[in-house]
Amino acid sequence: MSIFDQLGITQFAAVAPLTLLMTLAALLAGGLVMGFLAGFFGIGGGAIMVPVLDGLFRLGSVPDENRLQLCVGTSLAIMIPTTWRSAMAHRAKGSLDEGVARRLGPWVVLGVLGGILVVGNFPASVIKVAWVLFGFGMGLKLLFGKDSWRLGDDLPKSRGLEVYATFVGAMSTLLSIGGGAFISGMLTLYNRPILTAIGTSSAFGPMIALPGTLGFMWAGYAAASLPVGSVGYVNVLVALLVIPASVFAAPYGAKAAHLVSRRTLEVGLALFLMSTGARFLYALIAA
Repeated sequence: MSIFDQLGITQFAAVAPLTLLMTLAALLAGGLVMGFLAGFFGIGGGAIMVPVLDGLFRLGSVPDENRLQLCVGTSLAIMIPTTWRSAMAHRAKGSLDEGVARRLGPWVVLGVLGGILVVGNFPASVIKVAWVLFGFGMGLKLLFGKDSWRLGDDLPKSRGLEVYATFVGAMSTLLSIGGGAFISGMLTLYNRPILTAIGTSSAFGPMIALPGTLGFMWAGYAAASLPVGSVGYVNVLVALLVIPASVFAAPYGAKAAHLVSRRTLEVGLALFLMSTGARFLYALIAA
C-alpha cells in the first residue's frame, strides 16, 4: 500500500513526485504572494490563489463541475486570517476608515449570503466576464483617470451606496476576492486618498471571507469526488497549509504600501487588476 493510499489521498497516487513537490512549492509561494498583496492593495488575494489551487486540484483529478467551486471556497477560507491580519496592520497605521466599514459592512455580508445561494448554479463564464469588465475598467481608470474624475467630494448619504455594497458582497463571493478592489475603487471616486481607500477596503475581507467559507461548506456538502480533507467546497487541509505563509506576509504588504508613492500604488493596483482581467479573458477565448 502506497503512502497516498494510507493517507487516503488516492487522487495523487499517479502523480510524479517532482510534479507534486513543485505544485506544493507553488502553493506556498502563492500563499506568500497572496498575503503580501492583501496588505499592499487591501484585497483578498483570491485572484492569485484560485489559479494555484486549480492546478493542485487538477492533479487530484477533481471533476470540472466541482473544481472551480472548491478553489473559490478554499481560497475564501485562507482569506479569513489573512485579510484580518492585513486590516489590523492598516488600522495600526491609521489608514482604515472605521466609519465606512461600520456603515457598509452589514450590507456586504447580506450580499455574501445572496452569492452563496446561487454559487452552486452560477455559470463560471459569467464570473470570468465580470472579472474582465471590472479588471480592465477600473485598471484603465487608475492608469489614465484624472483627479477631476469623481462621483463626488464625499460619500453620498443615499442608500445607493448600500446597494453597491450588497453587490460587492455577492460578486466577491463568486469571484473569491476580499472585495477590496471594488471598495477601494469606489472610495477613490469619492475623493478618498488611495492609501485610505486601500486600508479601508482591507476591513471588508473578513466580512466576506467568513460567511463565504461557511456558505461554500454548506453548498458543497453533497458534492461527490472531492479530495480528502474537504468540508463541502472547502479543503481544510490545503487551507491550513497555506494560511501560515499568507498571514506571515500580510503585514509586510501593508508596511510596503505606506512606503511608496500614491502614483505607485495606483499603477500597481491597475496592473494587477488588468492582468487578472486578461487571464480570465484568455480563459474565455480558449474555452
